[in-house]
Amino acid sequence: MRELAGRLAAFDAAAADAVQVIAYFDRLIEGRAGLEALVRGAAVLSGCPARLVDDERRLRVRVEPDGRRRDDAGPADDSWLRLPLAPGGPSAVWLERAGPAGAVDAMVLERLAAAVRVVLDRTRGGSPAPDDPALVETVLDASAHALVRLAAARRLGLTAPLARAVALPGGVARLEPVPGPGARPRQENDGRAGAGPAARDGRAGVGPVVPLLELPASWAAARTALRFTADGGEQDPGPRVVYADELGGLAVLAAAVGPGTAPVPDVEALERAGAAARWMLTTLDAVASCSSLRAAAVALHVHHSTLQERLAQAEHLLGWPVREPRGRLRLQLALALRRLHRQPG
Repeated sequence: MRELAGRLAAFDAAAADAVQVIAYFDRLIEGRAGLEALVRGAAVLSGCPARLVDDERRLRVRVEPDGRRRDDAGPADDSWLRLPLAPGGPSAVWLERAGPAGAVDAMVLERLAAAVRVVLDRTRGGSPAPDDPALVETVLDASAHALVRLAAARRLGLTAPLARAVALPGGVARLEPVPGPGARPRQENDGRAGAGPAARDGRAGVGPVVPLLELPASWAAARTALRFTADGGEQDPGPRVVYADELGGLAVLAAAVGPGTAPVPDVEALERAGAAARWMLTTLDAVASCSSLRAAAVALHVHHSTLQERLAQAEHLLGWPVREPRGRLRLQLALALRRLHRQPG
């Protein structure tokens, strides 16, 4: 497909762009993408907001060209580019741009409509995979009708009354059933091999246990928890798995820190200290998370006197003490803010 697009580009740029659009949506379908991912692709390719409206299934998905989902827009304008999902039917996909459609916009609409039909057929009929992303997306979509979300949950094998969402890097979601009220198999979900969806070598944010219809809220909390996770290396020490229901007031920080938020001076001080010595950030994280300095020394596999020497250097670079309660709290907040800046959402 790439070779064909390259040959076409020499003769007809619009035809080459159309081939690229076809290839793009084919990859999404092969990857079993969900409805939001399809609409997002249309918005990014066309450079204007795209939306899916399926009143029969009570589905409404709208994505801005920057990739953000925004369902709070008003009704569609009759002058916008539109393609029905079925001839003469009310359900349709839209590009929020007045017509007539150019070659690329027409191809984006055609491939978007075709891909949406494939996903709807797969998730409302047929035999989807147990972890079908489109079904997971439907369960986590608060705007979808309750009956549609329950049907999707059943097709994913969620028969228990309670479940929780797990957020993984890259916007990947997993759903974890919980056998009984209050069940919380912590030892099986702390990131070790053989555990449930939260268990993996990388980062995971785990949402609270909720009834099936409240999984969108669990998913939102799981995404917040994911931002407080770390890779676990020298330059990003900290927990790889974070439970949302253990964040408490820290969750408020996530709402205040975003991609455009400038780091506070304490975070900048952490960065400077981390650049001064390879052991600096792991040492400070151990001091912030362990119950005592002796426990931190054990966790770091260093002698207590070595830890004291390291902390003297760290305090000089940071500009505040970390071996007393107020300074330790300041360090904990600075480390949490640093993770939020590194994981903007």
